[in-house]
Amino acid sequence: MTISQQIQQIKTEIPPNVRLIAVTKQVSPASIRQAYEMGIRDLAENRLQEALEKQEQLKDLSDICWHFIGHLQTNKAKKALENFPWIHSVDSLKLAQKLAILAENSNISPKICLQVKPLKDDNKYGWTIDELWQDVPELERLKSLKTAGLMTILPLSLSQEETFNAFKTIQALKTKINDQSTLSLTELSMGMSGDYPLAIQAGSTMIRLGRILFGESVNP
Repeated sequence: MTISQQIQQIKTEIPPNVRLIAVTKQVSPASIRQAYEMGIRDLAENRLQEALEKQEQLKDLSDICWHFIGHLQTNKAKKALENFPWIHSVDSLKLAQKLAILAENSNISPKICLQVKPLKDDNKYGWTIDELWQDVPELERLKSLKTAGLMTILPLSLSQEETFNAFKTIQALKTKINDQSTLSLTELSMGMSGDYPLAIQAGSTMIRLGRILFGESVNP
């Protein structure tokens, strides 16, 4: 199927309250333009330099909303803050505090998601659930940040039941944080090409799709 056909098919499967974010790592500007012609306005990158180059090449598409979804080093936080309305991968208190200082000093404040690991996974960044609860009081103090939701990337090779249960764990965590803190989380950034239907069933509001839109040669 072509990119246009894939996007048309996926759109029929997604409820109107779920935001489709096209992950464009290793995707050419020409292919991105095809996605744009099919109505895609949310693009995500996980490498800052590659993202900035594409933003320059696509600057005529002024209504694109850029999302950063990769691990972000604190020394690159300023560049990310200046160029991404959304940062999904805030994976530590240290990074959140750095972004808060930058946001306060620059009067620029992207919406962020806190990256959480519902299952043990040494290959992923992010808080465990227990670690996040320990840091919630400090996160509440970061008034210059627009903390919008939670983000997760699950371990590979889970069963469908394990995948769904992990997503439901994140959904329940969002509810509990809203009930027991001053944070007001509205978004769940969860679900990729291999598991997005389960993520939607579990309450995801933002799915991040790459391979299923652009082909097997690119990211998942």
